[in-house]
Amino acid sequence: MTMKRAARKVTTAIKAKIKAAKKRTAPKAISQEAMMALWQKAATPAEGHRRLEPIVGTFRTKSTFTMEYGAPPQVSEATSEHRWVLGGRYVEQRYKGTSMGMPFEGIGYTGYDNVQKKYVGTWMDSFGTSIMSSIGVGRPKDNEIRSECEALDPSGKLIRFEAILRVQDRNRHSYEMWTKAPNGKRYRMMLLEYTRT
Repeated sequence: MTMKRAARKVTTAIKAKIKAAKKRTAPKAISQEAMMALWQKAATPAEGHRRLEPIVGTFRTKSTFTMEYGAPPQVSEATSEHRWVLGGRYVEQRYKGTSMGMPFEGIGYTGYDNVQKKYVGTWMDSFGTSIMSSIGVGRPKDNEIRSECEALDPSGKLIRFEAILRVQDRNRHSYEMWTKAPNGKRYRMMLLEYTRT
């Protein structure tokens, strides 16, 4: 067998293997009825949404904010109203109070994405014009949901936070944000403590 012929034989064998692999991994066509059933399941509030029920209501809040690693914490108070929106798919939060001695307002949305099987969220406030986004990490529990958050600082640098929602009971929950200082040390930059009114 000549080298040319041997090369052709190898090339043909490789092409056949690639074709077979594509056939195995090619998505199967789905019927319209099956797709509608998937849409309905994805759109229906379920167990992930139930875990958010204890944080719905009107709360007094105590905020402990640390501007940078090692700085003294600043404490302020506010009120926060949380309600279900869009048929129980998302919790809308409207926060109003002060921060660092200035008036402060924020609006956030938290939901559970049935497709990704993760908690998702957004936050915007009067201290900026960008939107922070969050996505759940790890396995959520009834008393604890962890997320990773991303936002841009005023210089345009992407900053990341770890957020922890802890539910003590129907009347009390807290929200923590952790980040890393320039020296690499992890510290809690914010603690919000919610008490139902």
